[in-house]
Amino acid sequence: MMSNVQELRPRTGGDTEKITINLGYVDLGHIDLLVQDGFYSNRTDFIRTAIRNQVERHAEAAKQSVARKNLDLGLRHFTRADLEALRAAGQQVDIRVLGLASIGTDVPAELARATIASISVLGALQASAEVKAALADRMR
Repeated sequence: MMSNVQELRPRTGGDTEKITINLGYVDLGHIDLLVQDGFYSNRTDFIRTAIRNQVERHAEAAKQSVARKNLDLGLRHFTRADLEALRAAGQQVDIRVLGLASIGTDVPAELARATIASISVLGALQASAEVKAALADRMR
C-alpha cells in the first residue's frame, strides 16, 4: 500500500543531523589528546565512534525495544498519494519510526491531520512547518 523507499530532496550535510553537546574540559582534553596522538582524525570522529560503540553495546536491548514498541527502523516516507489513499479508505496511521520519518512537502496540513492519528519519531522528522504545527498535539 505505502511505499517504503522514496527519493528525498537533497539535504545539505548528507544523511546526518547536527547535534550540540556540552563536555567538561577534562573530557574534551582527553578527546584532543587521542586526536593529537592519531587514534582519531578529529573530535567528530571520536564522538561518532563512541556513539556507535555504545549503540552496539546495547544492540540487543535496542532490538527488543524496537520490536516491543512496534517501530519502523530506518527511513519511512509518506507521500501525498499515500495519505490520500488512507483518507479515501477512512483509515488513519500511527507513525512510529526509529530513524527518519518524512512527510512529503506537498502534503497539506489538513490532509496530515485527517490521516495521521499519532506520530512518534526517535531520530528526525522532516515535514513542512505547517504539517508539524498541525500534528503538534499528536507527537509523542
